[in-house]
Amino acid sequence: MTSIFDNLQEAAAVIQSRAGEHKPTIGLILGSGLGAYADTLEDAVNVEYGDIPHFPVSTVAGHAGKLVVGNKGNVCCAAMQGRVHFYEGHNAATLVFPARTLITLGVDALIVTNAAGGIGHDPGTLMLITDHINLMPDNPLRGVNDDRIGPRFPDMSNAYDKGLRALAKEAGASMGVKLAEGVYAGLPGPSYETPAEIRMLRTMGASAAGMSTVPEAIAANHMGAKVLGISCITNKAAGLSEQALSHEEVTETAKQVHSTFIGLLDATIAAIGEAPA
Repeated sequence: MTSIFDNLQEAAAVIQSRAGEHKPTIGLILGSGLGAYADTLEDAVNVEYGDIPHFPVSTVAGHAGKLVVGNKGNVCCAAMQGRVHFYEGHNAATLVFPARTLITLGVDALIVTNAAGGIGHDPGTLMLITDHINLMPDNPLRGVNDDRIGPRFPDMSNAYDKGLRALAKEAGASMGVKLAEGVYAGLPGPSYETPAEIRMLRTMGASAAGMSTVPEAIAANHMGAKVLGISCITNKAAGLSEQALSHEEVTETAKQVHSTFIGLLDATIAAIGEAPA
């Protein structure tokens, strides 16, 4: 029986064989309605998730299920158009296999994006994640630990890297965009939260709620990569408006902030690429 370590090596080797001379140092996981950013990469190579060994394939609308490796200026990036979620029936270890593969490929900074319900911020806001609350009933590190991948008990006190957040804030300021900051609550889904649950989350200090990101951030920290989390607030959370929640609203709001989102990622990636190692 092969190990997760062996599976990661196999998946990364297949991607690298397709990517050729591309050597990505920045990885992007693009959430609902945000995947079009990958199409802006230059000299790009596309790899379907189904062609990558051991990769889970998303079943959710708005998640294309394709890895794009290409350049953004002088920086080589690997961008995931879509992700899989706990509510699709996967365990947490499966959810994070793509993120782990990017890091195995050589990525040392992972930009994780999502569409989220706003508890402390209005729709259309781009929020830098400062921390998270894990309310999913699984952890990607549960089970036997492989020391070749990471330590048994990784520190999560700087789960969303302060240095990367500072670069993102400077990038936003250069565009005239003031970025919000806040705590992201990760829940299992797929049902949206109830108004009572949102009141609970607000009391706990959450600024946004969603159904992704947390497992990937844990796995990336486990492997020693830095994480920058960006939430696109696509709707007011349950009980904070009269409107019923829908996935269509999520993707529509994501489209409305598309140009700002692209500009922010462009400027942030350039800043990370120029920052001293």
